[in-house]
Amino acid sequence: MSQHPQPTAAIRAVPATTPFVAPEELARRVGRSSLVRLGANESAFGPSPLAIAAMQAAVPMVSIYGDLETLNGLARDPDRIVRSMLMHSRGKSGDPESVDLRTALAARHNCTIENIVVGSGVDELLGLICRTYGALGAFATGMGSTDIAAAFVLGEVWLRVPPTIKLVYDGQLGDMVYAKDLMLATVGRLGIDGATYCALEFHGSTVDALSITGRTTMANMAIEAGAKNGIFHADAKAIAYVTERTDRPFIVERADEDANYQRVIAIDVSALEPQIACPHTPDNVHPVSEVTNDVLELDQVFIGSCTNGYIEDLRVVARILDGKQIARSLRVIVNPGSQQVWMQAADEGILKTLAAAGCAVNTPGCGACFGGHMGTLGDGERCLSTTNRNYVGRMGSPKAEVYLASPATCAASALTGRITDPRAVELAGAV
Repeated sequence: MSQHPQPTAAIRAVPATTPFVAPEELARRVGRSSLVRLGANESAFGPSPLAIAAMQAAVPMVSIYGDLETLNGLARDPDRIVRSMLMHSRGKSGDPESVDLRTALAARHNCTIENIVVGSGVDELLGLICRTYGALGAFATGMGSTDIAAAFVLGEVWLRVPPTIKLVYDGQLGDMVYAKDLMLATVGRLGIDGATYCALEFHGSTVDALSITGRTTMANMAIEAGAKNGIFHADAKAIAYVTERTDRPFIVERADEDANYQRVIAIDVSALEPQIACPHTPDNVHPVSEVTNDVLELDQVFIGSCTNGYIEDLRVVARILDGKQIARSLRVIVNPGSQQVWMQAADEGILKTLAAAGCAVNTPGCGACFGGHMGTLGDGERCLSTTNRNYVGRMGSPKAEVYLASPATCAASALTGRITDPRAVELAGAV
């Protein structure tokens, strides 16, 4: 992609000093006297019932609960918006409204990219956890429920075109070092506000060698450095991934040779070891060799989320746990990122391996990541997680501690009951 995404009907470049659309203006445009404004908690993980109510307040007579035909008729550009914008529900699994919402608007519960591809000129994606699409060369950014409701109504959203930071990675990743470690190290270097409202553009031989799954992990976590989005150039690997999943035409964007970047940062990964983000920010990152100087006993290990809930991640975990038992002192929760990942893991025998090791394998979805259910933490508990952030109260009690790591580090730690260097674990069948 060029230095900046070119403005389209859905992305309008505005000066930095121009305010976003006020609620009153949005209400005026849709013919309503006012709109519901959601609190931070409700807008972060929606569409919650309040988020749904907000959209219905903006567009009378809309039933989001399964009435996709009505929504198509009301959306400003239904083919573009409904195909592009994915939502997931935080409702209880038995709530029919939640089930209908997932059926109507999301082909998968979690926002994985396995079968949903941006194409046919749709070069921008807006959604709750859709920033993973940067792995395929798309401008993809996360938004809250209120802004998504507005985008459905208006068919557009105002974004300031972000300046770009170019990150160039070179060197070969070492044993048990993965894309998650690479991105944790990057966030640790930049800081949680080091790339505020910037686009992070990933380059170099290291990321060229990454799988699409590895790239999704990095694109997903760009926001943890304050970035608006993370994006990879669409190489042959990405193009093959897309063409296997759609026959719709698409445009491949590449960075201009003379692109003007805000900063260019070169990173040599040859000496990189597994990384740990310690409480209570994603940029409090240290090499595992430093963290394991102290014995950090764990109460829970969580493996999954939109960051590391892919089949490739589960294969890594199964390889480490194969033929072994997790520590009796903790619980290990695994959440495949989607129904397809769950089914593939079952077909490959991965779920059997995980269950035999003592793991609890949940239904697909976000799980404990946002602290809503399926593994929330209690007071004083310590969790090692493959999720993307570890702020106070993120996974439950504000008195709990959350450490972030790769699936390999989490699996190794599950065996010992404390944070452990995965390079010290003997693999089944290793000579």
